[in-house]
Amino acid sequence: MHPIEVLERYWNHTSFRPLQEDIITSVLENEDTFALLPTGGGKSVCFQIPALIKDGICIVVSPLIALMKDQVNTLKQKGIKAIALTSGLSYKDLDTQLDNCIYGNYKFLYLSPERLLQPLVRERILQMKVNLIAIDEAHCISQWGNDFRPAYKNISALRQMHPHVNCIALTATAKHTVVEDIITNLDFINPKIYKASFARPNIAYSVLHTDDKLFQLEHILNRHKGSSIIYVRNRRATTNIHSYLESKGFSTTFYHGGITNKEKQERLQQWSNNQKEIMIATTAFGMGIDKANVKTVIHFNLPESLESYYQEAGRAGRNGEPAFAIILKQHIDEDHLRSQFLSTLPSIDFLKLVYNKLCNYFQVSYGEGQDTTHQLDFKSFCSRYKLSASMAYNALILLDRNAIITLTQHFNFRTKIQFIISNAALFQYLETHLNLNLLVKVLLRTYGGIFEYETKVNLSLVIEKSNLSEKQVINQLQLLEKEGIISLEMANTDSEITFLKPREDAITINPIAKIVEQQHQLKHNQIEAVLSYTQNNKICRSRQLLNYFGEKTKLKCGICSVCQNEKKRNATTLDASISTKIVSALQNENLSSRQLIKTIICSEEQLLQSLSELMETKQIKITQANTYKLL
Repeated sequence: MHPIEVLERYWNHTSFRPLQEDIITSVLENEDTFALLPTGGGKSVCFQIPALIKDGICIVVSPLIALMKDQVNTLKQKGIKAIALTSGLSYKDLDTQLDNCIYGNYKFLYLSPERLLQPLVRERILQMKVNLIAIDEAHCISQWGNDFRPAYKNISALRQMHPHVNCIALTATAKHTVVEDIITNLDFINPKIYKASFARPNIAYSVLHTDDKLFQLEHILNRHKGSSIIYVRNRRATTNIHSYLESKGFSTTFYHGGITNKEKQERLQQWSNNQKEIMIATTAFGMGIDKANVKTVIHFNLPESLESYYQEAGRAGRNGEPAFAIILKQHIDEDHLRSQFLSTLPSIDFLKLVYNKLCNYFQVSYGEGQDTTHQLDFKSFCSRYKLSASMAYNALILLDRNAIITLTQHFNFRTKIQFIISNAALFQYLETHLNLNLLVKVLLRTYGGIFEYETKVNLSLVIEKSNLSEKQVINQLQLLEKEGIISLEMANTDSEITFLKPREDAITINPIAKIVEQQHQLKHNQIEAVLSYTQNNKICRSRQLLNYFGEKTKLKCGICSVCQNEKKRNATTLDASISTKIVSALQNENLSSRQLIKTIICSEEQLLQSLSELMETKQIKITQANTYKLL
C-alpha cells in the first residue's frame, strides 16, 4: 500500500504536511532517520504510516504516559491495534499484554524507556517481529537536551535486540549539539536528517509589560476574538482567572492535573468543539492537542524555558491563519521566575535526604523495595519530615527523571472493601435499597473474593463500569459502611511512587550526582534565555526564537511586538519629515493637496494626516481656492 493511501484511509487527508512524505519514504527504505519537526508538524504520522505498511510491530519509546495513552486511543478509534505499557500494570497484565504483541497482530507497542530495564519486557521483545523502532521526544536521550532522562540510554539495548531494524528519532525542540548527541547515542548509521524550519510566519509574538495583567488579558481577548489558551503557573490561578473572565462575560473552562480524568475529557471536548472559547490551563494541558483554529495563546506568567514556550505558543494558528502568542510581564516576574525554578533546585545532599525519608515513609528496608508501588499523600509526607513542599517536589521530579523512582501524579482514593454480611442478607438488604443495586453488582462481578477478605478496589474502574459519578460512588460506599454492609478503608492520595532500584541510600544517589548538577546548570541557562528574550526589545522576536534554536536569520517577521513598535517609530519619523517638506514647499506659493503629492513622496493618507496636524498646530491654513497657505 502507498503512504498516501494509508493517509487517506486512516487520517482522511489527501496530502502530507511539509517533509512528512520524505521522512516516511526514508523509513520505508530502512534508513535510520532523524526528524526535527516543530510542534504541530505531525511527527506521529511519520512513524505510524511506515509501521502500518511494514509487516510486524512498531515499538514506540516515549516518556509521556498521557501522550502514549492519547495516541493509543486515537489508533484504536481508527481500528488499529495498539498497546501502551503504562504504570500500575500487574505482572499478570504485563505478561498478557506482551503476549498480545507477539501473537495478536498488534501494530504498535508504546512503552517508557524505564520499561526496557525489565527482564520480562526484554525477553518478549526478542520474540516480537519488530518492523520499526520509534523514539519520541528524542531530545531526552541527550545530556544537553531539555528534560534529559538517563533511562533513554536503555534504547541502545533495544537496538542490540533487533540490530537489523531501522530507527526513527523524533523531536520538536533540539539545538545542533543535541541533534548530534541523539544520533551518536542511538548508534545511527548514515542517518537521513530532516529539519523543518522553526519559523511560524503567521504567529505574532509579543511581550507586554503591564502592572495590571487582568485588564490586559480582558483587552487582548476582546481584541482577538476566537479560540484561546491561557497558560498559568498553578492550579489556583486556573480557577481564579476562570471565575474572573466568566464574570466579564467570556466563555471559559479550566484544566489542571488535579481534576479527574472524566473532567479533563469533558473540558477538552467542550473547548475542542468550540462550546467553550477559552481554556485556562497549567502546562499539563496541550500535549497531543491539535486544534487548528486557536487564535491566541497567552502566557500569564513567564515560561520556564524557550523550549516549552515555543511548543506552547505553537499551538496557535495551526490552520495557517493569523494568530497571536503573548507573554504578560510585570516588573516582579523576573524575581518570581528565578525564585520558583532556581532557588528551589535541590542540592545532592537534599536529594539524598528526600530519598532516605521516602524509603522510611514506606518502611522500605535496606536492599529492598525494587518494583514496589506505594500511594503517597505528598502534603502528609512533607509535614511529617518538615520539608519545603517546593524543594521536596523538585527532588521527587529529579528522582523520577533519573530513573530512581517513577512518580505518577493524580488524585485518587486508595480503597479497600469487604462485604461483612452474608450473601443472602445482602440481597435482602438490596430489595429495600434499589438505588444501590448497580454499584453492589459491579463490585461483586469485578472482585470475586470480596466476601472472604479485604479487597483492593480500583475506584476508577468501578466508576467506569457503573457509569456513576465519583461523588455518587463515594457517597454510596459510605452509606453501605454506615449501615454495616461493608468494611471500608478509603485514603486520599495525590501521587503514586514506584521504586525502580533497591534501597541503598547514598549509593543509589551518588551515580546521578554529576547528571543532576548538569541539569541544574541547564535550568539556569534556560531561565536566563527566557529573561533575555523578554528584555530584548530591539531584535525581532521571531528572529530571537529562531536564533535560539540554531536557525540563523536576519529577516524580520514584521508582525511581532518589536517589529510593530519599529514600524510606529518609523511612521512617526516619516510624518515629521513629510510636515517639514510641506512647509518648505509652501514657502514660495500656495499649493493644493494634489500639487503637494506630486512633489512629496508619500501616500495620500500620510499627506492628509500631516496637513491636518499642521492646521491643528496653526502652521498652515486652507484658502478659499482650496489651497494650503503658510501662516
